[in-house]
Parts: sequence; structure tokens; C-alpha cells
Amino acid sequence: MWLALAFFSATLLGFYDVFKKVSLNNNAVIPVLFLNTVFCSLIFLPFIISSYIMPEAMQKTMFFVPHADITTHMYIVLKSFIVLSSWLFAYYALKNLPITIASPIKASQPILTLVGAIFIFGERLNLYQWIGVLIALAAFWLLSISGKKEGIDFKHNKWIWCIVMATITGAISGLYDKFLMQRLMLDRMTVQSWYNLYQVGMMGLMMIFIWYPYRKRNTPFQWRWSIILISVFLSCADFAYFYSLSFPDALISVVSLVRRSGVVVGFFAGWLFFKEKNIKSKSFDLLLVVIAMAFLYIGSKN
Repeated sequence: MWLALAFFSATLLGFYDVFKKVSLNNNAVIPVLFLNTVFCSLIFLPFIISSYIMPEAMQKTMFFVPHADITTHMYIVLKSFIVLSSWLFAYYALKNLPITIASPIKASQPILTLVGAIFIFGERLNLYQWIGVLIALAAFWLLSISGKKEGIDFKHNKWIWCIVMATITGAISGLYDKFLMQRLMLDRMTVQSWYNLYQVGMMGLMMIFIWYPYRKRNTPFQWRWSIILISVFLSCADFAYFYSLSFPDALISVVSLVRRSGVVVGFFAGWLFFKEKNIKSKSFDLLLVVIAMAFLYIGSKN
């Protein structure tokens, strides 16, 4: 059951990336991200209120949000900050890079999560996992060659560094999820519901002090209905993700890997809808990323 939920989450994340790309093309990043956090919060706010007003009825459902103490909320605030940092980097990168380059790089996140687990949680990579890491590194080198054909220099392009930072902070978020869900045993609905609300406050401050005073100097904001779909698909994907982690036998390393397979959806969207270039060469690069994740998956099962 938990593995099926992970694959479902991956598919939703793929569409989430597509709607991000649609929303961000020639659009202001900070307002789009702010509205994303607002709509995500509006999805989960009724569950928080209902759990407070009628806890006995909500306890019988999977949407119950238990009461949390101050310490728990502090952990969730940190979670919000980490996720928001990753999103900011990813949004700016996706706005300025082809989705067929940005998505495969972001798909390497489980590799960094594994490397982080070695140093933080004392985990060790086996032969299959090391093979997966090496194949992924080869894929990124080939992606850099594909990028140069489109005038994208991986060493000096700031948007490439943005997607790299998004991947690193995303990996940190995955490791922190493992800490919250398996070490602290925090409730999944508490984490998901409240970290969305805290992100609204953080993005609200950015809107007031960073975007609004300089809005006329930068890309103007345009409302698009796809912005709502970003929030819907992200919220559903995260719900499936946290729900899968609630199963006692769920392996977070496997869940993290499976979720990255959603890159395939974004890649095909880049080919069919965004008419991006060098699809043939980047298809081979993507195939290597998928093979790398397969080796990491096999290694995590041994």
C-alpha cells in the first residue's frame, strides 16, 4: 500500500512541475509562490479547524490534526523554512531553464539524501547504491553537454546553480522528514497542515518587503488558473507522501526515490507541450537518471 502511494505521489509531482512551468513562464516568481502557499493552506485549514471544534468526529478520519505543543511547532517552523528555501530556488530555476534540464537535475535529490544519511544517520551505501550514484553523475555530465547546445553553461549559469541549491535543500528536507516522522514520531497531518500555514506568513513577509517595493522593476505578475493547480497537485502529492510514511513498514529511502520518478511526466510535457530542444540527447540522459534510481531502489531493498 505505501509503495503504491509513493508512485501515486510521484505522478502528481510530475504534473505539479508542469503546472509550475506554465505558471512561471514570463511571470513574477514570488507572487506565484505566495499564492501557492495560500491555496495549499486553504486546503488544509478546514482540517485544522474541524479537528479543534469536533475532535471526536475527526479522529475517525484520516484528516484529523492532533493538538501539538510549542516544541513540535518549532520543529515544523524549521521544516517550513527548509521547504520554502528549496521552492524558491526551484521556482526561479524552472522559470529560466527548460523543464527537460531542470527536472532531471532535481530528480537527483534522493542521491544527496542517501549521501546525507551516511554522515547524519550513519547509513552505508551498498554496491548497487554506489553504482546508482556513479550512473547519476554520468547523467549530469551528459546533461551539461546537452545544456551547452542550448547556450546553458552549467558552471556559470546562475539558474543551474539555483536548481542545484533546490536539490540540496530538498535533500535536507527529506532527511529532516525522516527525523520528524521516524525519530520524533510526529503526526503526518500535523506536519503537513501547519507547515503550509507557516509558509504563508514567511511568503507574506517576502511579498511586503522584497517583491512589492520593486515590482515595477521586475517581471510583472500575471494571474493564471494553473497557479491553483500547482497547489492542488502539490497538496495531494504531499498527502500521499506523508500517508505512505505513516505505514510501519514504509522505507523512507524507497519512498524518496520513487517520488523522483515523476520527472518522466515533466520531461514528456517539455517535449509535447513546451517544444523544447535536443529531446533525443536529453532522453538518453533522463534514461540514465531513471536507471540510477532503479539501482538505488534495488540497493535499498537489499
